[in-house]
Amino acid sequence: MGGAGGGVTRSTLRQQIADALRDEVLAGRLRPRVEFTVKQIAEQYGVSATPVREALFDLSAQGLLESDQHRGFRVREYTVADYRAMVEARALVTDGLYREIFDGTGSASALIGAHQAALVSVRRRAEEAARAARGGDLDILIGYDLRFWRELGVVVGNTYITDFMQRLRMQAWAFAVPYLRGDAEVCDWLWSGHQELVAAITAADGPAVRAVLDAYYAHGLSWADRLAAGDPPHPGHD
Repeated sequence: MGGAGGGVTRSTLRQQIADALRDEVLAGRLRPRVEFTVKQIAEQYGVSATPVREALFDLSAQGLLESDQHRGFRVREYTVADYRAMVEARALVTDGLYREIFDGTGSASALIGAHQAALVSVRRRAEEAARAARGGDLDILIGYDLRFWRELGVVVGNTYITDFMQRLRMQAWAFAVPYLRGDAEVCDWLWSGHQELVAAITAADGPAVRAVLDAYYAHGLSWADRLAAGDPPHPGHD
């Protein structure tokens, strides 16, 4: 990443380091139970300790890392029960949000009409995410999936809900990736309904939107059941 010269501010450097480490966590390259210190990360990226410390605390606040004042940081380790709770929380929040939008009063059509340009970008994200999911390409899928939901959140409004949901999705991916990388049936467990959801939203078809979302969350809970039954490989088994 290089040093902080060249006009790069500390806040920018902090964000760059946080983004890089988040990518490492979501890709499964930085794994639970492996501890690291501010000094180690600072040396790795060739920067001072202050922006690294700030970045690590940012990721801790997002639920991706845990800190121990004596031993440093480590990736937070979630359980299957945690993952199930994440899926259920997303389902409850999303169901409430979309019921409010698609309530038959015409608000959905007005909202969608006001965000046609944004929906073009969301549709591109949907295509790329669905293609990566069908191909089992986790490295490509995670980035597009997160961007897809973030941009879709902007279309439906309420940045507080969007931020909350994005945090839950990052935590869910951090939990899921170590399992998925060792699963020969990974393509069967990667949701690829992004395009169907965009099509239903664009058509302001409330029942279709809810049907896609219901299938999405049922898919996640079915995978949680499979994990609880011990069918997939253990996380980290490549």
